[in-house]
Formats: sequence, C-alpha cells, structure tokens
Amino acid sequence: MRKGRAGSAAPARWGLSPNRKAMPREQSYILAFAGLTILAWQTGFGTLALMPFTLLATWFHEMAHGLSAIALGAEFHRLVIFANGSGFAEFSGSIGHLGQAAIAAAGLLGPSVAGCLLIVASRSRRATQLALLVLASALAISTAVWVRSVAGWVVLPLFAAAAGYIALRGSAKWQRITAEFLGVQGVVSVYQDLGYLFSPGGTVGGMSARSDTGLIADALFLPYWFWGGLITLTILVMVWLSLRFASRY
Repeated sequence: MRKGRAGSAAPARWGLSPNRKAMPREQSYILAFAGLTILAWQTGFGTLALMPFTLLATWFHEMAHGLSAIALGAEFHRLVIFANGSGFAEFSGSIGHLGQAAIAAAGLLGPSVAGCLLIVASRSRRATQLALLVLASALAISTAVWVRSVAGWVVLPLFAAAAGYIALRGSAKWQRITAEFLGVQGVVSVYQDLGYLFSPGGTVGGMSARSDTGLIADALFLPYWFWGGLITLTILVMVWLSLRFASRY
C-alpha cells in the first residue's frame, strides 16, 4: 500500500516484503524438474533414462518398510530391488495389526518424505551438504547390510558415491540442484505408484503380492482405495508445505 501527497519527494511504502515473489527461483526449478520427469515417463526412452532414479525411489520405499519394522521390534532381513523398479523388504517378528498397517504406510510415504526433506534441506548450503552426506551414508550402509540383489548392488553404491562427492567437493549450486532433483524424484515417484496405491495387489518379482494399501485394509478397516486416497492426500500436503518452506528466503 502506498501513502503520500502530491508534490512529496517519494511516497512511503507499506506492507511490502522483499521475500515474497510471484514464482521464487527455487520453486520454479523444483516444479520444472517435476514436470520434465513426468513428461519423460511418457516415453520409453525417458522411462529407461530415469530408471536409476526409479530404483532409488524403490530403495526409499523398501527402506521405510524395513526401518519401521525395526522400530516396531521386528527383524529386518533383506531388501531386494529388481531391475524393473519393483522390490520388497523382508522382515519377521510379531508386529500385530497396527504394526502391519504402520509398516505398510511407511513404505508408501517413504519416498515422498525423503524427497520433501531433500527439498527443504536445499534452502541452505549447510543443510544441503548434511542431507547429501546422510543419504550417501545410508545408501552405503544399507547396501552392505540389507541389500540382496544385483540391481541394488550396482545402482545404490553409484548414488552413494555421487551424493558424497557432490556434498564434499561440489559447488553450492550443484549441491542445491542435486538435492532438489533427487528430492523431486522421490516426491513424484507417487505418480508412478498411483495404480499400485489404488489396487488390492500387484506383481513383485513375477509373483502376486498384496499391495500396501491392501495390507492396511486387511489390518484395519475400510477398503484399500480409501487408504490410497488418504495417503495420496497426505503426500500432496507434505509436498505443498515443503515447497512453501523451500521458496522462502
């Protein structure tokens, strides 16, 4: 709002904030990454080119299953990632119905939670470096301890090495771009999983398996599509909040 009289040297300005822009640069980059990724998935070449990032999203998903199982007192045995982007986490232990639902939901939310954290971390260089180093360490440790598949052994160490190198030797610009791009890959992976979210089951490694939303429905109440919708809404809210936070200066 402007106040002032005719003939005054300069009108006073009220209520203006230099931190608010119609489309902040970081938010523009993030949305562009997301749009280009989704467009690339519409072609065979694009899907193939992005397959390493699809495998990374699968790792986020299955690690969330495994770590939540550990948190509930179960034993996490192995993590398997197939070259087509599917995978599974194997664990054992008494977890009960609520535990089954929690572990299933954790896997569905895992890639988006990791993606949102990377996007939020990109707001400062120190947080970006720390996030990339944590990611590199988690990839390396999990590969050694739990991963039991060739695709995982090939792709995950490469991501670990790249994230660690960029965190320690990369410029601030490339650290930020890397965190934003990897974050977007985690967040938009839900686009590929929409069919899985709203189905009672699927195929993993050539074998029929109950979907995570199907497992939640079995453990609790209400149909699988209700839980698919609730989880999708939760992811959209998380993404919106992370974009708002990342766009602040």
